Amino acid sequence: MFGARCLLRALRSCSSAPCPRHKPSAKLSVRDALGAQNASGERVKVQGWIRSVRSQKEVLFLHVNDGSSLESLQVVADSSFDSRELAFGSSVEVQGQLVKSLSKRQNVELKAEKIEVVGNCDAKDSGFVHIHTPVITSNDCEGAGELFQVTPSSKIKVPEENFFNVPVFLTVSGQLHLEVMSGAFTQVFTFGPTFRAENSQSRRHLAEFYMVEAEISFLESLQDLMQVMEGLFKTTTMTVLSNCPEDVELCHKFIAPGQKDRLEHMLKNNFLIISYTEAVEILKQASQNFTFTPEWGADLHTEHEKYLVKHCGDIPVFVINYPLALKPFYMRDNEDSPQHTVAAVDLLVPGVGELFGGSLREERYHFLEQRLARSGLTEAYQWYLDLRQFGSVPHGGFGMGFERYLQCILGIDNIKDVIPFPRFTHSCLL
Repeated sequence: MFGARCLLRALRSCSSAPCPRHKPSAKLSVRDALGAQNASGERVKVQGWIRSVRSQKEVLFLHVNDGSSLESLQVVADSSFDSRELAFGSSVEVQGQLVKSLSKRQNVELKAEKIEVVGNCDAKDSGFVHIHTPVITSNDCEGAGELFQVTPSSKIKVPEENFFNVPVFLTVSGQLHLEVMSGAFTQVFTFGPTFRAENSQSRRHLAEFYMVEAEISFLESLQDLMQVMEGLFKTTTMTVLSNCPEDVELCHKFIAPGQKDRLEHMLKNNFLIISYTEAVEILKQASQNFTFTPEWGADLHTEHEKYLVKHCGDIPVFVINYPLALKPFYMRDNEDSPQHTVAAVDLLVPGVGELFGGSLREERYHFLEQRLARSGLTEAYQWYLDLRQFGSVPHGGFGMGFERYLQCILGIDNIKDVIPFPRFTHSCLL
């Protein structure tokens, strides 16, 4: 499911047949190859990831993209090149002749003479196990108190005690359940509805929305976690662009002109990383007047997040190491007095602000015990504390709001326009 976890392997050739000797091939990006004006058989080399494979009796078609263009380059090869390793998501290096295409769908295509698989990737077997986490829960994962409580209808006769014997709510996150399951399956994820009783009618808030969440055992650094997050964003986006080009183009053409170029800019650049402390300093030095004055120890608001992305050249930016007081009890203490931060990370993207939120989890029993005691949560989360006593390992995870992701890639300004039946305060039609 997660292409971001594909493992790089040694260079492998898809054909053992010797290639004829030619003058060195010129290396081109996919964008440059597609823009070639005189495709008359010059030999080129293109590197990228396979976005689709179509095998016929005598010919093999690949679509390869390197992130430099929303369009992929068609590679045409002899059927003898066909291999199980030539699969969606695999990284390849293709050498051959750039020629005029006979198809009306593209101007040029690459006639392959040599194909090497740089990194094999089976997107269906990337090591993540899909967990269906419950919608009804007794836990408040975020600790913000913005919960919908679930109670039986008044028509149902229930004993004096609560139906479940404890108060229960619609889930705000499947994270805590994923942490349990990651102790057995190492890498797990869920994709389902989440609920927030947030009294907001802003353009980026919903009372019901979908989240992709992942939890990974034996993860020891934010750098490793951010690599998965960036890979998920880029791989998912390239998959959407490959499989739904007409739908994306419709939005870019009529709703968000210029979004195509902005999206290409995001895909071809490495995401940036700044600390929360650096972010606050950038905001303090800004000439822009903010509604909420930026200061260390205060949360970042949407206006701050959007400014930071602009300041970073409209490239997605990770903000890491937030003050401990701003974050939930489960985030790992950085032990960096006097600032006292936790190993938290938010990914900010153009036009939206925060898209991902994640952290390393506090796996050390005594640290977690103290945090729970200070918050008065020891009894409610004793089961969570017990996980740290039996084979606990360093681990971390993240969540990505799906509707905000659609806003980001399509250029839709209002989150209510990317979901068929938006639920928000004072509105629940149908």
